[in-house]
Amino acid sequence: MSAAEKHPVKAAFEIKKGTRHVMTLSETEVEKHLDLQELLDGLEEGFRGLESGEIQSPPRPKLSVNGKGFSLAMLAWRPGMQITVKIVNVFDGNLDIDLPNHLALINLFDPNTGATSCVMDGTYITGIRTAAAAVLAARMLSRKGSRIATVIGAGVQGREHLRLLPLIRDLEHVNVCSIRFDDAQKLAARSKIARATTDVEAAVRESDIVCLAAHSPTPTIKPEWIKPGAHVSSVGYCPPNGELPRDLAREHRLFVETLDAFQPTPVGCGELSGLDASTGTTLGAVALGRKPGRLSDVEITVYKAMGVAMEDMVAANLTYQRAKRAGGGDVMAW
Repeated sequence: MSAAEKHPVKAAFEIKKGTRHVMTLSETEVEKHLDLQELLDGLEEGFRGLESGEIQSPPRPKLSVNGKGFSLAMLAWRPGMQITVKIVNVFDGNLDIDLPNHLALINLFDPNTGATSCVMDGTYITGIRTAAAAVLAARMLSRKGSRIATVIGAGVQGREHLRLLPLIRDLEHVNVCSIRFDDAQKLAARSKIARATTDVEAAVRESDIVCLAAHSPTPTIKPEWIKPGAHVSSVGYCPPNGELPRDLAREHRLFVETLDAFQPTPVGCGELSGLDASTGTTLGAVALGRKPGRLSDVEITVYKAMGVAMEDMVAANLTYQRAKRAGGGDVMAW
């Protein structure tokens, strides 16, 4: 007797999904269950996985709403994790109605069945994982003795950089700069080691780590302000150009999440257009020891972010697993 005869299987038309129970996590709950040190370490392991080919992360498609904003779909999976699908909508006009200009939703799916396992807010994750990848790059590439940092931009990315930087270096102080000084002052008040300043040039010239985190269509600093041995990161996205001076990317060692950073936007970065991908080194190659990171104490290193779905996958899976262990979140019928 065959296995099929011993265990009759229903025909496909006889099978219904029925009601399933799915964990839900709000923005507040996501922030509660995501440990930032675990996120930094998890991202480093994630970059290793990208480099070694263990992680699937196809290019992100884009849908535009003329005059309003755009929507991106980002997918990633690694064996041992939940399949992760994020939708992120970028609508800058939201700031005028007291709503974040980046709104995101993340769905997790069981890799054994494809069934939904969790629906969580992705707005906080989108902000924190972007900053965490940049700060991880600073952990990997900045001089160990770095003591002064500057954050340019007092928005969500400025806030998250200010939270994360003290986790990687024993900083004496962090300069906070913004086109609106009031915003810089309010952000600096959140940290004992932060101070707001209007003198961007002086702040940058003294800094060992310079973090560009402004939604600027033009460069926010000049290359000649960067001192020998400094590390510069940029997470802003405002094509066709952006906040990072192109000469910095061309004249110094450049590090990226993946070589897709050299593709046209929205997959890649506007500031890197026209550059050969061979000029870039991935964080994964450095993490695996396949390529060197910093070569000397006087070398200037540059990291340009584009945001990759692996980062959402790592952050969402860490959040989901902690929430499960803690019995957190709510449940919805699906």
